[in-house]
Amino acid sequence: MTPFNLSSPGGFGRTRDVADLVVYLHGFRSSSKSVKAQKMIDTFARAGLSSHLWVPDLPASPAQALALIEQQVDSRLQSQPDTTLTFFGSSLGGYYATVLGELHTQASVVLLNPAIRPYDDLQDQIGKKKVYFSDEEIEFVPAYLGDLKAMEQTSLTDPARYFLVAARDDEVLNCDTMLARYPGAHQLHLLGSDHALSDFDDILPFVKLAVGLQ
Repeated sequence: MTPFNLSSPGGFGRTRDVADLVVYLHGFRSSSKSVKAQKMIDTFARAGLSSHLWVPDLPASPAQALALIEQQVDSRLQSQPDTTLTFFGSSLGGYYATVLGELHTQASVVLLNPAIRPYDDLQDQIGKKKVYFSDEEIEFVPAYLGDLKAMEQTSLTDPARYFLVAARDDEVLNCDTMLARYPGAHQLHLLGSDHALSDFDDILPFVKLAVGLQ
């Protein structure tokens, strides 16, 4: 496994059961068919908890993506007010997960190389783009950058609800920026790896603990 540093307020371990609804949010130009998404689907299936995991395919529009997630979450909360939540996001999905974690302050949040300022990072992605792991295309328009900025959450109500995985050798996003954005969170700082977390199988035991799996 890639060498790592683990910092954790109060120690790191399985501190809660698997949430009633775990929402996995893929990254920009990705999909539910991504490697990490499929590994999480398999992990929950092996645990007999497939019904707890939701892995939506997100639209290119940030506002529509957030509305899609909120509609599902609100529907669950209306029918089952005691529903527990985990938002789990990779890259741009990590940005969404942080927004949602601050809208639902009882939720736990798991982040894999999360985008911190996607409204800056995605300026060169305007136009039609191929979706990874799919034959589909998306069109990313300039207005979406403003939508991302508008939904930004600049502070964390309770950093201990957050578990961050940040790779030192991420070739897309800056590791130091990620670590600085989540002070007081549980942080798994990989001293290598890459943006895709190609060594995800090695990281998976930490991720499983973060979402409440044995």
